[in-house]
Amino acid sequence: QVQLVESGGGLVQPGGSLRLSCAASGSSFSRNAMRWYRQAPGKERELVAAISSGSITNYADSVKGRFTISRDNAKNTVYLQMNSLKPEDTAVYYCVAIVPPSLFTYWGQGTRVTVSS
Repeated sequence: QVQLVESGGGLVQPGGSLRLSCAASGSSFSRNAMRWYRQAPGKERELVAAISSGSITNYADSVKGRFTISRDNAKNTVYLQMNSLKPEDTAVYYCVAIVPPSLFTYWGQGTRVTVSS
């Protein structure tokens, strides 16, 4: 069982930055692949960024060069640093853990990010 708690969302102006955090319970965090998804109003949920247990990262084209995913295994935490934010980044952001060997997926409750002037 893994519990995920996101934090760091809020209201920011276009061009601003936010850092999302996701704290995970459980002792197997370092073995988990971690992802950030987002869902904007009226749109389908989309994968934003992913980081493997070996810290290999992948990003959606829409956020490449602006967002950075990272992990701190000592703190059981994954981060999403978001720079140069745009109104189209407005969404609820979800943290996801993929736990080996079953690859069962756990979701956090989400944190809302609003980019607006």
